[in-house]
Amino acid sequence: MSSGMILYELAGADPELLFSPHCWKVRMALAHKGLVAESRSWRFTEKDAISFSGQGNVPVLIDGAEIVSDSWRIAQHLDARYPNTPLLFEASATVPLAGFVNSWADRTLLSLISRVILLDIHDCLSPVDQAYFRASREKRFGESLEAVVADRPAHLLALRKGLAPLRDVLRQYPYVSGAAPAYADYCVFGMFMWARCSSPVELLEADDPVFHWRDRLLDAFGGLARSARQIASDRTRP
Repeated sequence: MSSGMILYELAGADPELLFSPHCWKVRMALAHKGLVAESRSWRFTEKDAISFSGQGNVPVLIDGAEIVSDSWRIAQHLDARYPNTPLLFEASATVPLAGFVNSWADRTLLSLISRVILLDIHDCLSPVDQAYFRASREKRFGESLEAVVADRPAHLLALRKGLAPLRDVLRQYPYVSGAAPAYADYCVFGMFMWARCSSPVELLEADDPVFHWRDRLLDAFGGLARSARQIASDRTRP
């Protein structure tokens, strides 16, 4: 469905490399609802380009006269504005549960993945964004990017252990949301797309139920996510 919407998304030095986990949540949400938005690449240091939104982060969605920022608010906006398209939240009772999953992804999962891919993200940025990213992330972590990712094998192991609750669910159901994907799935999947697009490291083992869930979502909506631009890598993709 053509909607005339515009979505500002975080990009690397390559404007086609769209790697933000939060923007990927929105990309999948739009596809779920059969909506199309014009994608506009945005970078960390281009705050002025989205100043009209009243804040300095993406995603930012322009939908007619409405300007919506924050992936969670955008998802709720899409269901309210387009109720006759497939819903991201099938019933009001699913909203708090999806909110919990979103919070877990944003806090726990993002932190675990960061310690694996943080330096790779830096390397895919333009020089001016690299300087911003290094300064802001080193302040956040309290150490250099190199120190954050220094023991990558240990961080990767910690991530895989941290996925145990997700793995338990996916042993019983094909999706976090049950028989079919919904917004809770996209909240988690966005984190894996963040890594897939910006890093050569494979986060998951091939026999992991999370791997197979990710594979199903890579193929969803005509392979939208699988066909996304990635950094050049020697990694063998499934």
